[in-house]
Amino acid sequence: MPLALVKPADRACATDAQLAQRIAMKDLTALQALMRRHNQRLYRVARSILRNDADAEEAVQEAFYKAYQAIPRFRGDSSLSTWLVRIAANESNRRLRKINRLATWLEFNNDAERGDVTATMTSDEFSGQPEPSLARAQTRQLLEARIDQLPDLFRAVFVLRAVEELSVEETAACLGIPAATVRTRYFRARKLLRAFLQSDMGDGVATAFAFAGDRCDRIVAAVMARLDAAPMSRP
Repeated sequence: MPLALVKPADRACATDAQLAQRIAMKDLTALQALMRRHNQRLYRVARSILRNDADAEEAVQEAFYKAYQAIPRFRGDSSLSTWLVRIAANESNRRLRKINRLATWLEFNNDAERGDVTATMTSDEFSGQPEPSLARAQTRQLLEARIDQLPDLFRAVFVLRAVEELSVEETAACLGIPAATVRTRYFRARKLLRAFLQSDMGDGVATAFAFAGDRCDRIVAAVMARLDAAPMSRP
């Protein structure tokens, strides 16, 4: 079907390249389809960097907003998914630097206890998430906690390789690091986690940082509201 004849109802079946072309023409229905397709991956990457659910959501919202503005300049040198992950990773790292600067300033000035800063960076409770069993829920929570404890350099690599199941090359492209570095960091991350998780890691890793429908809806709604507040010219 020619691109021009792709109907809004068919956006979910369109390729990333088709969606990108439609978004460049200010097709917001295509933008929503793209966001719902890649929301989970971007959220997991952001969450692995920021270690906080709310901060990760905000980072993903900002990443999609920036992607919408920049997509007319997308040249296709990499896959659209890789391009989006790079934007999300860059935005997450920018926010992390800002958070760290704030924490350092507060600590240096002795205006707040360390707990005052970290209290705003705790994960959401796993409320309202249906689980097959309590044991599986506990395993997932343990896994997420242990991933959060990985060194900063290892965390995003592990999430992209083990949770999102990207290849070494795809992970390297997303994070802008050599493939050899990806292999080394992933090996070390698994070694650190194995002592805590052992056989449970293989069964529970795919459900880590579950991306509920409500979270996906919030991210889509927030980006669309922001675009509505700053309307751009339509073709």
